[in-house]
Amino acid sequence: MELSIVLVEPRTPGNVGAVARVMANFGYSKLILVNPRCKISEEARNRAKHAQSILQKAAIKEWGYLKRYDYLIGTAGKTSTSYNLRRIPITASQCAERMAKLRKTKVALLLGREGDGLYNHELERCDFVVTIPASPNYPSLNISHSLAILLYEIFQHSAKDRITDAYIPIDQKDKERLTRLMYEALDRTHFVPETKRKTQKTIWQRLLAKSFLTKREAYAIMGFIKKINP
Repeated sequence: MELSIVLVEPRTPGNVGAVARVMANFGYSKLILVNPRCKISEEARNRAKHAQSILQKAAIKEWGYLKRYDYLIGTAGKTSTSYNLRRIPITASQCAERMAKLRKTKVALLLGREGDGLYNHELERCDFVVTIPASPNYPSLNISHSLAILLYEIFQHSAKDRITDAYIPIDQKDKERLTRLMYEALDRTHFVPETKRKTQKTIWQRLLAKSFLTKREAYAIMGFIKKINP
């Protein structure tokens, strides 16, 4: 996945610099400024610290540039009904889980204006919207703080994904084969009345569905079932 961080109409140079610093913390380097209302000044460079290269390479674009991305992820701080969102926002963790599945794609993470955020018509163009719960007494997070939370979750899920790369999950065919063997084994047992057998089948089907077995685990279970039910 190729991830770009997009600031929509940023107004404060210090926030742009802080965003660059957070990006560097988590290993991301592509920063897009859509119709910025400020310049990359000395204030921005001071806040960026050791992320100067990100500021130097930051691209200034218009909204139409975002059409080249496969997925747009919007951020929203306000989630009350009066905000009139057309979809239910997801959490940062849920967002990271979805992004971990977006391989070989170009993804843009959009952060809105200081104070106003992204407008509704901009959120409607996003594939999904993420929000970060905060105290109702002060729910608005600084954009760099929001980005830090989001990139932390994305980084964590990416690390988990790399760790589990060597483990091949069962596909639909393997799942159907294992379920069929389990059903055949249950049919050979003596559950009375019939409703108990149906209950067992339902329970085992659910267990297999949410266990996310690897192929090695599934084959071991299938071998065991064949041994005890020749």
